[in-house]
Amino acid sequence: MLIMVVGLSHRTAPVELRERLSFAGSSLHKALRQIKAFPAIQGCAVLSTCNRTEVYAATLEMDEGLSAVWNFLSRWANVDISEIKNFTYSHTLCDAVRHLFRVTSGLDSMLLGETEILGQVRTAYQVASADKVTNRVLNTLFQQAIEVGKRVRTETGIDRNAVSVSYAAVELAKRHLGDLNNCQVLLIGAGKMSRLTAQYLAANGVPSIIISNRSFERARAMACEMGGKAIQFNELPQCLESADIVLSCTAAPHVVVKVADVERAMVKRHDRPVLMIDLAVPRDIETTAGGLTGVTLYDIDDLAAVVDHNLARRKQAALEAEVIIEEELAGFMSWLGTQYVVPTIAALKQRGEEIKEQELKRALNRLEKLSEHDRKVISSLAGSIVNQILHTPVTQLKSYALTAEGHLYTRIIQNLFCLDVPGQEAKEQAASRSDKRITG
Repeated sequence: MLIMVVGLSHRTAPVELRERLSFAGSSLHKALRQIKAFPAIQGCAVLSTCNRTEVYAATLEMDEGLSAVWNFLSRWANVDISEIKNFTYSHTLCDAVRHLFRVTSGLDSMLLGETEILGQVRTAYQVASADKVTNRVLNTLFQQAIEVGKRVRTETGIDRNAVSVSYAAVELAKRHLGDLNNCQVLLIGAGKMSRLTAQYLAANGVPSIIISNRSFERARAMACEMGGKAIQFNELPQCLESADIVLSCTAAPHVVVKVADVERAMVKRHDRPVLMIDLAVPRDIETTAGGLTGVTLYDIDDLAAVVDHNLARRKQAALEAEVIIEEELAGFMSWLGTQYVVPTIAALKQRGEEIKEQELKRALNRLEKLSEHDRKVISSLAGSIVNQILHTPVTQLKSYALTAEGHLYTRIIQNLFCLDVPGQEAKEQAASRSDKRITG
């Protein structure tokens, strides 16, 4: 069984094409059925995220399998197949397996080491399995890929260091204040970065977020979405009196939080500490506010330094992850190679059993007055001889299965013993053509 993947991502295709080939809900189920309907496809699964769409498939004939997936993508997107090929990438055999292992480990993500992709791969497999479009090889592949993703994160810690400014801001708050469950947060701004920061805050236990924006409607919409509270922009000075954390990220061309407002708030707070994080450029919070007693102020450059340091640590972890992936890849390919020759080994043992039974019956019919004990001894002897004769070819065939010439040895065994293995000829031809492409 041969494994392949055809995909497109933010690196290879424009967003317009990615939108056409994004699958979710009923469209994913429909896509899986259409892919599986191609005669060349023995099993399939589709991974669809905001940054990538990948079709994984098991096939007996690599060229036909690739053509089937390209044809499917072309029809679905209503785009000429030549254009589809220009914007997609494909991996076959061990390269396809390695690619999936790297994807689940977060090494192929826009954000190196991100954790969300592991759950997305798990969901993609669960959907395909529930729709009964996978097969044994794909089941094993995805199950091991998920375990590889877990192992990489556990052993390398690649996902433990913040590499986005919003995430770094929240991690910084946790480092200063510890548990955020009882903290009151004032978030100034309702743009994309503010929204992302609010999501991280909510995920880290912040019970409620006060959101302020020049457009009160935008603040109120975001507060409803996040389960927070919106306030008018002119209410900011009063909110400074109670907030434990102030995060600001607006597009204003001037200072939004003045030092005088912070100073008055600190008097009413009786100098109770406040953490202020300014994510805006130009800066929202007057820089001299950081010199006030009880005020800790960070700006975007402070966070950028943290992100750069953490990214370097993730890149080092990625190198360690690659070693783990190669180790897991070797194990999977070893299993796959063994599975490849299983039908031939089973047929060979069956042939040996048939010959043994045939000759044993003939011999016993010729011998008279044998006791039951004698019959058992002769039968055991015959079985032992067959097993001893077949032991070496079976062991060697399993060993050769792990090499590029494995299909040749399989064919030789089949020819030497006149074995009839259903579907094996197609497998051998496919493997032969794939090997030629690898070595050619």
